[in-house]
Amino acid sequence: MSHSAMLKKMRWLNRALLVPVLCAPLASLAAGTLNLQEKAPYEKGMPVPEAVRVECGLEGKVVELVHLAAGKSFDKVVLVEDASKPGAGRSLAMKITGITGTAGGAWSGAKFLTVDGTLREQGKVIGTFRATRASGGGAFGGYKGTCSILGRCAKTLSEDVVKWLAEPSMNAKLGDER
Repeated sequence: MSHSAMLKKMRWLNRALLVPVLCAPLASLAAGTLNLQEKAPYEKGMPVPEAVRVECGLEGKVVELVHLAAGKSFDKVVLVEDASKPGAGRSLAMKITGITGTAGGAWSGAKFLTVDGTLREQGKVIGTFRATRASGGGAFGGYKGTCSILGRCAKTLSEDVVKWLAEPSMNAKLGDER
């Protein structure tokens, strides 16, 4: 085999070996199973405007948005009744611990949403967070309803939570909580 043919073969072999190395970080993004508690309840005793409680559906919306966002990072996302019970993979339980959302959309001031979460693996707590997001509704916010604005907060929170899930830590502060 000539010297140039040998060099070509070595270059090809180096490239062939390099592809799996470069793709390894992409493969590691899929992180197995995430068990996600099917509701993010309001913290007991927390005052929540009745209209927000009835009309906005935040207990389900927060979970739904995390579920959608986490689907890109996990092989499988499963809704479970109780995320504190050990299961295959990791389990995330969230609860809504703070909310400001009086009726009147942006005309009644900024809205905010705070969610606390606990991540477990095999029943052991491996991470906790407090995430807060606030919004006045953005452009033309005065024409958006309270639920729409709180939904915007929940969507941004879901993105914060999924980023945190990639590298969970204890007592993390996410979003506007930082």
